[in-house]
Amino acid sequence: MKMSKILSLILAVVMIASTLMACTKPETPENPDAGTADLAGTYDITMWVSEMDGVAAQFQAQIDAFEAANPGIIINAQIEGVTEADAGSKVVADVATAPDIYCFAQDQLARLVQAAALAQPGQKATETIKANNDAGSVAAASVAGTLYAYPMTSDNGYYMYYDTSIITNPESLEDIIADCEANGVKFRYALENAWYTASFFFATGCHSNWTMNQDGEFIAIDDTFNSDEGLVSMKGMQKLAQSTCYDSNADIFTDAGVVITGIWNAGAAADHFGANLGATDLPSFTVDGKEYHLGSFTGNKLMGVKPQTDAKKAAVLSLLAQYLTGEECQNQRFASFEWGPSNLKAQASEAVQANISLAALALQNNYGQPQGQIHGSWWDIAKVLGADAKAAKSDADLKAALESYAATIDGLFQMTEEQKNAWGVIGGICGTSWDVDFAMTEVEPGVYVSDVLSLKAGEEFKVRQGASWEVNFGVEFNGANIVVEADGNYKVQLEWDGAQGGVVTLIPVE
Repeated sequence: MKMSKILSLILAVVMIASTLMACTKPETPENPDAGTADLAGTYDITMWVSEMDGVAAQFQAQIDAFEAANPGIIINAQIEGVTEADAGSKVVADVATAPDIYCFAQDQLARLVQAAALAQPGQKATETIKANNDAGSVAAASVAGTLYAYPMTSDNGYYMYYDTSIITNPESLEDIIADCEANGVKFRYALENAWYTASFFFATGCHSNWTMNQDGEFIAIDDTFNSDEGLVSMKGMQKLAQSTCYDSNADIFTDAGVVITGIWNAGAAADHFGANLGATDLPSFTVDGKEYHLGSFTGNKLMGVKPQTDAKKAAVLSLLAQYLTGEECQNQRFASFEWGPSNLKAQASEAVQANISLAALALQNNYGQPQGQIHGSWWDIAKVLGADAKAAKSDADLKAALESYAATIDGLFQMTEEQKNAWGVIGGICGTSWDVDFAMTEVEPGVYVSDVLSLKAGEEFKVRQGASWEVNFGVEFNGANIVVEADGNYKVQLEWDGAQGGVVTLIPVE
């Protein structure tokens, strides 16, 4: 699912940061400028990197280059592709078997710190990282000012691609809508995806800040979506949602005049718009004579190092992580995959500066809010607001939608332990759209079965715990959706080991 001014990073983490610092700090030099003779040896390491084609091979080549730059250090690396969106959950589920180095999305940082799954870089490494990377990425890798990870990218956000031959004023939402309607093209914006829906609320100054306790449980929320400002946000969103040009699928460029998306769709945008390709920050909308610039979630990809009992290996891993997230390696990943660098020198390179997508992202980041820790159910709760704005016929309807949103969030803190532990089936099934959990019953220890569901070929689903995405199973733990192969009546069964081991089976019912 497939997949955050600043959302709070959790009071409890602040309280335990000093304790974790003492137990995770490497005891030997980790500065690349320091001598490495004492670190000579052969090290077997495991590593998770992006599952994208070619990424693992490039990381291996970069490890080879690290060895050449550090004679005497030999790295035997086992590299596996695991999406950064899932890596943190997999690590937290079983830190002991987690890889030595892993790449993850910034919103997973606090949970990883709480799980003692990150070795804090030493003092010299911290100074180097802070000096060489942009402030946003350093903040994303830190908790209460303490650095716990190595910034790797500054590119996980969205902005606007548009047809320059059609859009006359890309700074005005109303003008863009008018141009799209007049030319019979689509304005594609995933307003039924909370990651994008939030942009209208951030525009008016709304926020949704969550607090965890030391056990990783959400215990409080400061949310202002249900407010006068939130009503303005809904009115702005309604302008687009009720337009004939609106389309919520932002991964399809067919017949599009505008698409709100990110650098992962840079190739598709170039192919579709061709010589008329334009890219810039999101526009402003006007309500009651006042303009509001659309906000966005921003994010970074980070590299983490697992704490080690072997101090020499800990030092080598820190050296390696610094190298792999340094200027040269970031430049290589930009050249190969268009990953936006966090390294300041890499950002200043001519190639990066000339990249139209990263330039647009940099503009939008001026209005962005880093994605912090958010309750897994919020994504389902907030995404409904886009559909509510589209369906509303009055201000009263918009207010009712916001009140329902607030009540549903309040309900998260009133869930019983039984509800938090309950399993359900969710998907585009039985006439629903990933917004209903069909209950499952524990028929024997670790085995959960749903009622009979009428499913159709091609429909997709997952099973999840506590109506949240923190623990879910598709084809694997936090994995891809399960696709129904044939029409029929089925029971969905989960066999779960209590951690990240589980098998989902479709059982045909006559």
